[in-house]
Amino acid sequence: MHTESSRAQPGALYVVATPIGNLRDITLRALDVLASVDLVAAEDTRHTLHLLSAHGITAKLLAAHEHNELAAAEKLVTHLRAGGSAALVTDAGTPAISDPGARVVRVVREAGIPVVPIPGPSAAVTALSAAGI
Repeated sequence: MHTESSRAQPGALYVVATPIGNLRDITLRALDVLASVDLVAAEDTRHTLHLLSAHGITAKLLAAHEHNELAAAEKLVTHLRAGGSAALVTDAGTPAISDPGARVVRVVREAGIPVVPIPGPSAAVTALSAAGI
């Protein structure tokens, strides 16, 4: 069993899946990363602040929603190139799948910056597990 924490490394963007319901449905690795990044880019900073506070995490937040996604991506690239670390989250689930984030990830990758996925809950798999099919 791998027991060491997963602290964020400088110069990388972590795409972190968040709970799709209960705030405690978050992985330990996601909590490690969120607690160790310099900046959290969030679809809704109020929603993310609630999630982080529930887990005793304080972090600098940056709004990254559908109306400012490209501008937020450029801010993240600047931050990451300066040696910072950052996480990208949405209100529920995995960024860039059904929520904003794809543009951010594309811009960061095109800038040559590593993007590290941190897996978590999946609405489709959760629904299938209880469907009995």
